[in-house]
Amino acid sequence: MLVDLRSDTITQPTAGMIDAMRKAITGDDVFVEDPTVNELEKMTAELFGMEAAIYCPTGTMSNQIAIKVHTNAGEEVICDKMAHVYLYEAGGIAFNAGCQVKLIDGNNGKFTAAQVSDAINPDDVHKPTSTLVCLENTANRGGGSCYQLEEINKIRKVVDENKLKLHLDGARLFNALVARKESPIEYGKVFHSISVCLNKGLGCPIGSMLIGPSDFIRKARRIRKVFGGGMRQAGYMAATGIYALKNHVHRLAEDHAHAKQLADAVSKKDFCAQVIPVETNIVIFEVRAPFTAKQVVEKLKAKQILAIAMSATQVRLVLHLDIRPEMVSYTQHCIDKM
Repeated sequence: MLVDLRSDTITQPTAGMIDAMRKAITGDDVFVEDPTVNELEKMTAELFGMEAAIYCPTGTMSNQIAIKVHTNAGEEVICDKMAHVYLYEAGGIAFNAGCQVKLIDGNNGKFTAAQVSDAINPDDVHKPTSTLVCLENTANRGGGSCYQLEEINKIRKVVDENKLKLHLDGARLFNALVARKESPIEYGKVFHSISVCLNKGLGCPIGSMLIGPSDFIRKARRIRKVFGGGMRQAGYMAATGIYALKNHVHRLAEDHAHAKQLADAVSKKDFCAQVIPVETNIVIFEVRAPFTAKQVVEKLKAKQILAIAMSATQVRLVLHLDIRPEMVSYTQHCIDKM
C-alpha cells in the first residue's frame, strides 16, 4: 500500500463531497450570484461570529488579500521567522503589498505579546510604520503547535494599544480548535481577520475562506479580483466546503491520535534526536548524525511511505483524511524495523 504523509493537501474528495458537488446550484460568483458560494460565506462568517467572508481559491491568496487590505506600501508586517506568509508565499508581502517584514524568533512558530511589543517600531521617519501582526495557528514549521488563547488575547491588547491590526493565518485552525476544545467564536472576537483553509485537514479539493468585518471583506473582494481570483460557477467547489464543515471537523481528532502514535514510534529510534511535541496532525523530528533527513525519507519511500525532508536534518509526516488506521499501523511497523 502507498502511505502518503507528505501533506494534508493531497487528500481526494470523499463520496459525500462528490455528491454535494453534483447537487450544487451555481451562479456567477463575480456578480455575487452563486447561491452555494454565498451560503458557504454566510455559514463561515456566522461560525466565527464575524460579519462577512469571501471564498478564495487558495490559502496563500486569502492571506495575501488580508495583508494587502490591512497595509499600505512601505509599512511593516510582524510575523514569526517560520511563518507561512513569510517562507512559503513567494515573497507576496513585498510583491503584492509593497511591505517589508519584521521577524520574531518565536517558539515552534509561536511568539508572545512581549515579543510583539518589542518588535513594534517607534514613530521615527527612518523606520517603516508597524501596521499588521500575523499569527499562524497551527504553526506548520512548529510541528502543528497551537497558541494558547490567553496569549492571543494578550497579543491583541498590545495590537490595540499601538493601533495595529491582527490577522490569523488559520490554515489549520480547525485542528487547533479541536485539539484545544475551543470555539471559533472566541477567535472571531480577537482577530481583525482570519483565513481558514478548506483543503487541508477538512479535505476539500480547493478553497480558503477569508473572514472579517463587512467593510474589510468588501475591500477584499476588489483585491481578490485584482489578484485574478474572481471565480464564476465556483459553487461546485464551495459545496465541498459546506460538506466538510458539517462532516469533517470532529474527525480531526483521529488525525491527532495517529500523529501521536507515529511520533512515539519515531522517538524510540537511533536516527531520531528529537521530536517536536505533537499537538495536532503534524510530526516533525530532528535526525541525528550521521543520519540525514534525506536518508530517512528514502528508507521510508522504499517501503511505499512518502514523507518530506524539510531541511537537511528535519523530516515531516502529516496525518490526514486519507490515512486509515491500518496505514498508520503499517507505517509504525516499518519505523520499528528501521
